[in-house]
Amino acid sequence: MASPLRTYFLAALALAPIFAYLRKQPKRSSTLPHKNERVLIIGASSGIGRTLAHEYAKLGAKGVCVIGRRADKIAEVVAECNAYKGPHTEVIGITGDFAEVEDMVRAREQLESRWGGIDTMIVAAGVSALLPLMEITGVKSGNADKEGIQRVVDVVGRASRGNYVGPLVAAVTFVPLLESSSPCPSILLVNSLASVLPAPTRSVYASSKAASLLLYQALSIEHPRIAFSHVLPATIEGDFRASAVDGGTVREADPNKSGLKREAVARRCIAALEYREKNVYMPGLMGVAHVIYLVWPSFIERYARAKYNFTPAVM
Repeated sequence: MASPLRTYFLAALALAPIFAYLRKQPKRSSTLPHKNERVLIIGASSGIGRTLAHEYAKLGAKGVCVIGRRADKIAEVVAECNAYKGPHTEVIGITGDFAEVEDMVRAREQLESRWGGIDTMIVAAGVSALLPLMEITGVKSGNADKEGIQRVVDVVGRASRGNYVGPLVAAVTFVPLLESSSPCPSILLVNSLASVLPAPTRSVYASSKAASLLLYQALSIEHPRIAFSHVLPATIEGDFRASAVDGGTVREADPNKSGLKREAVARRCIAALEYREKNVYMPGLMGVAHVIYLVWPSFIERYARAKYNFTPAVM
């Protein structure tokens, strides 16, 4: 590592604890009490979205609206939240795809009619992709044929729809409603460490998640009255990877044994909103890993190959 880069790296490591401390100072005076908060959770039928719905019901939010594609799953979440909630919380379930404009406009109309608006929007939906890019072509070596290249394009289209187009449609649909109807509007994007730390077998997933992260980071500048938080967790327990859009399988350690606990991630998400934190890494030391990648990328690349049990093909 060149001497100037080493100096910057060491300075960043030294200052990181200070920045982390300052970032966590209470700022709740600028946020709504939960008893007055109307929360919209997109992607609530499973995973972190579902757990966040439970947590907000327990906190006694004024309203919890859960959106997901499967009506049966959304009905389950509503029933679970009703079992957790206090007497003043209203739970609404809406079936819809956040990448479908018609579905999101219909959801907005229902929320305007029922609640007069929303205060917090959480985007927790997404899709996984687990194959190295060239493996998606189906060709083990040499040039991919036309069908193989088209297969990649199709997979990228599905990943982009779930990880970029959906968050885009949600933002365009609900940002104006947040600004017009809430005294303290907030948006939380549940993203992934993969969007800032590249890894083998995650090229399609990481690039589509990075696109939505940059979208929301740019929106936070364009809409300064809304408090944007972006949570970037590492692997989380659960079956998120079971339905990868490229048909790939998990190569790393079992996420249900080594992954972050859903409840811990959900509570950290709520804390990020309460303290108006901008970018949150989970585990927290992954923020340091991001800095290391900027100044010493080969170190992170070696670690990533080991973690994902990936050996580059010899041409």
